[in-house]
Amino acid sequence: MDGLFIRSIEENIPLEMIYLADNQELSQRRLIVKEVTDEYIRAYCLLRKQMRTFKRENILSIMPESCTKHRYLH
Repeated sequence: MDGLFIRSIEENIPLEMIYLADNQELSQRRLIVKEVTDEYIRAYCLLRKQMRTFKRENILSIMPESCTKHRYLH
């Protein structure tokens, strides 16, 4: 997982994530990672169009965006 985060940071590559929020709701997000710690990731969320913080323990699935054709400059 860390390799995907680093690649997203270095190359501005969007990732697709399935996330379990604290209220137990599932969400699917497209994001570009900006910062990684042991407990959290900070990323630009392409759905909400703003920076968001996600708990690493709540990330259920993460993968490179399947149809990446553009580099995002956020």
